Amino acid sequence: MSASTAPTVADGIATGPQKKRTPVRPARVLLHVFLAGTALAWLAPLLWAIYAALRPYSETSEKGYVSWPDKLTFDNFTNAFTQSDMTHYFVNTLIIAVPAVLLTLFLSSMVAFYVSRFDFRVNLFLLLLFTAGNLLPQQVIITPLYRLYLLIDLPGITMSGKLYDSALGLVLIHIAFQSGFCAFVLSNYMRSLPHELTEAALVDGASVWRMYWQIVLPLCKPAMAALATLLSIWIYNDFFWALVLISTGENMPITSALNNLSGQFFTDNNLVAAGALLTAIPTLIVYFLLQRQFVGGLTLGANKG
Repeated sequence: MSASTAPTVADGIATGPQKKRTPVRPARVLLHVFLAGTALAWLAPLLWAIYAALRPYSETSEKGYVSWPDKLTFDNFTNAFTQSDMTHYFVNTLIIAVPAVLLTLFLSSMVAFYVSRFDFRVNLFLLLLFTAGNLLPQQVIITPLYRLYLLIDLPGITMSGKLYDSALGLVLIHIAFQSGFCAFVLSNYMRSLPHELTEAALVDGASVWRMYWQIVLPLCKPAMAALATLLSIWIYNDFFWALVLISTGENMPITSALNNLSGQFFTDNNLVAAGALLTAIPTLIVYFLLQRQFVGGLTLGANKG
């Protein structure tokens, strides 16, 4: 190494070519502060619910919620689980959510396959007809749907003999409202698949059902997994239709059954917070189990090549 390029040592400090540090921009600092504040604002209600659920009602009624706790306990979670009979209502929710998710994906995938693989004049109109249902506010059809459910008789199929106050009624309404969105997403995804796959199968003598079931549908697993995650969370968290179409307490799903923790003249808000947190656990489990498929389904098509 020549003397002109060798680093020199002066006063115990090595001097030589050093990489310049990029100055921190004020705009980037403000962006990070904004993002951190937004994340904290979203997490604040959840953290407050956890804090309230861990405190006894006697303590908060005496000192108020904005106070330092004397003790933290899980008694509210135990009482909420036993007093509201959550196991029974969790089963009711599964009876509604599982068939609704499976049937919605099955029916919407058939519609998406037809509009994406076959060319006909009303192709676009049919897809718009399915998606137009999502633009209609649910509150608009409360009265006609309520009367329709009371009129339809299904002896031997439901306990009450009618669609009203039955799990089948909720399953059908979820299928009707969610199929449009799923058909729209799946049709766009199926259009990205090479048409040569189905054309080769058609030349080999494959039927339309075989092309759908054995060729196209297996390739749609990432999109189906993403939609299954969304549908599971949406249907599980539904409160509106369960409140309108279910009148018997034993038939309610878990979201509506939380009303059992509220009394007519007295409500333990700490107990309600604990029950709400217990109710949210299954949605977190579903999301974490399908997280990889969910993210993969959302990022498909983002990169070319």
